[in-house]
Amino acid sequence: MSSLLIRNARPLPVRDGDVAPEGPVDVLVEQGRVIAVAPSLLRPPGVAEVNAGGRWLIPGLWDQHTHLAQWTLASQRLDLAGARSPEEVTRAVAERIAAYPDLPVVGWGHRSGGWDREVTVSELDAVSGDTAVVLISGDGHHAWLNTTALMHFAMPVRDSVVRETEWFAAYPRLVTLVGNDGTSPEAYRRMLDAAAAQGITGMADFEFGASREEWSERWTQGCDVLRIRWATYADTLDDVIAAGLRTGDPLAWDPRLTMGPLKIISDGSLNTRTAWCCEPYGDAHRLEYPAGQPNLDGAELRELFARANAAGLEVACHAIGDAAVEEALAAFAETGAGGSVEHVQMARRDGVRRLAELGIRASVQPAHLLDDRDLTERVWGERAERCFAFRWMLDDGADLVLGSDAPVSPLDPWLAMAAAVHRSADEREPWHGEQALTVREALAASVDGQPMVGPGSRGDLVLLDRNPLALEGDSAAVGAALREMASAYTVVAGVPVHDAL
Repeated sequence: MSSLLIRNARPLPVRDGDVAPEGPVDVLVEQGRVIAVAPSLLRPPGVAEVNAGGRWLIPGLWDQHTHLAQWTLASQRLDLAGARSPEEVTRAVAERIAAYPDLPVVGWGHRSGGWDREVTVSELDAVSGDTAVVLISGDGHHAWLNTTALMHFAMPVRDSVVRETEWFAAYPRLVTLVGNDGTSPEAYRRMLDAAAAQGITGMADFEFGASREEWSERWTQGCDVLRIRWATYADTLDDVIAAGLRTGDPLAWDPRLTMGPLKIISDGSLNTRTAWCCEPYGDAHRLEYPAGQPNLDGAELRELFARANAAGLEVACHAIGDAAVEEALAAFAETGAGGSVEHVQMARRDGVRRLAELGIRASVQPAHLLDDRDLTERVWGERAERCFAFRWMLDDGADLVLGSDAPVSPLDPWLAMAAAVHRSADEREPWHGEQALTVREALAASVDGQPMVGPGSRGDLVLLDRNPLALEGDSAAVGAALREMASAYTVVAGVPVHDAL
């Protein structure tokens, strides 16, 4: 925690009811909290001072859903996000092996849900030989491995991809193939610094196979930059409960590193056709489970909810399909647990109302709609009008928060806000624009519930060169301008962590 005086800043009204000062003000932060906002403040002895130069001031931005080890590793992986067919992927793998014949290949980003056929292990074997190849889908819910990689992980040899729970269990063993240089403290620090440059002051980390000890150790090695909420999964839940940790408790001595929720992945994804739906997919004839499937049965789900709730932990329940959303809400209601539904990608209107009534957060990732638009129309058809239903959520009184699901989408809060406001990534009209947010609503959903900067608010602050609430033009112009936003100055708990003034 530190003290800081920011002079000549213009606080922006984030929520309805916020009233911005008529002119620039000074903002004093002491011990991690804003204690005074006024047109002119005396600088206390020993307090650092910075002149905002009339820039606009907002609360620190948050990304409420990340997988930070995977995001940190993504820059070292073979980028397959642009691949439009299995053949494009295998060509890229062959080229990588030709360039680096002694190294395993780890790829990220292909989206096979839009391809016209299933992929096979044998076609990957044909271009890879004895080189291990692991290609992780862009949604993170399946991986296309060759036989060498399957054998390395001691997994049954098959001619199909590895999906859902089997892949989540295998993912932590990837380090035995490629080492952990990509997740060194230095690599994490580069990622955290890049996030601070965007105005991010905090992130929820839902990394698979991680431990709280890893973050505590990393914290002492230069990664104490932003606020981090670390989530447990079922495999480390016993350890968390035995340690007496509740959501919000510090993991070490620093209140910026805290215990988050229990993360549960209750269903799959759209791309993998494993999101659990009330009705079959449009291409159900291709699928083993025509409407997708849950990863846990009802009893298993409720048992985890109840254990977490009894231990003082919130629950963050991944639910993409409408059936999964309804089952998650039933589990919240029956166990009394609190927390969030993560994604809420497709929901019925009564489900959205139920979410609001229960006081459960809707934790959504707007940039996913840019990637999933065409596939949604193809396999969910008229149900597309119930996808990414942000307007319903706000109108029904739900607590809406934004994130990225990085590396599924880029770790970029301005991209998330732009997607929520414009709902299109190309020249096409907004996709179901009736569900769009205003810029102020998107910003309010990105600041972890903080109001306009004022006495008592966190000392997590961001100075902007441009006022996002004053952007003009149609939603396409506003969205484009939002994507160009960045931080001029980022402060976490009174400590500057990014300075481009």
